[in-house]
Amino acid sequence: MEFKVLAVGDVVGKPGLERVRRNLRQLKRRLQADFTIVNGENAAVVGLLPEQAEEILDSGADVITMGNHTWGKREIVPYLDDCSQILRPANYAPQVPGRGWNVYETKAGEVAVIDLIGRCNMDYGPDNPFLMVEKILKQVDTKLVFVEFHAEATSEKLAMGYLLDGKVSALWGTHTHVPTADARVLPRGTGYVTDLGMTGPRDSVLGIRPDLSIAKFRGDLTERYRWAEGPTKMEAVLFTVDTATGRCLKAERVDEWD
Repeated sequence: MEFKVLAVGDVVGKPGLERVRRNLRQLKRRLQADFTIVNGENAAVVGLLPEQAEEILDSGADVITMGNHTWGKREIVPYLDDCSQILRPANYAPQVPGRGWNVYETKAGEVAVIDLIGRCNMDYGPDNPFLMVEKILKQVDTKLVFVEFHAEATSEKLAMGYLLDGKVSALWGTHTHVPTADARVLPRGTGYVTDLGMTGPRDSVLGIRPDLSIAKFRGDLTERYRWAEGPTKMEAVLFTVDTATGRCLKAERVDEWD
């Protein structure tokens, strides 16, 4: 039996939330997706509020993943312990709230989802994600395993892909908000893409008003980042997996722009 997982790129601000609410269920039906994972760490531009998490889940997401902006809105802290459908990076310090991986029951049986964060060019040093994922996989007892790697460096994401090739069903990168054109199945059967892209303002710099980003790079005095207005987009990848083997059969970009 085939099992289809839709991985959706970082949701940015109110425009991204509106796009998810308006289009996610429709897209899932069209693609016949069985399970949907959405990165939500930028729904509040920096961070995620509990009411925004509920909105994403109500719109059809099965799991919300986070990254380096996990703690951007401290209101999410108690929610992370209460809601098993939100994952923060597993290689954060063990004393922080929430969970970094979980197992979910689906029509195809148990599905494991693991959230990791990279170390290259991040603001602080989480535990080694390469060592952490190997520890987690020893505790996972299902063939259907999906990994999100929230990382800056393409080399770090590619290295993780090859480390896990044949060990997990699919791995995708997030964080840069720029979709990559390398969606494919790696030699040993793991679906892979370096970055999903983003969900939110189309005419923007990573979801933010271009003039604000330009001002920052010029060295001008800047105001707080705000999302751009106007048309939106949703960037994602659909992974089709063989439930008998856990191997990926296809990895296809699904990019919808206004």
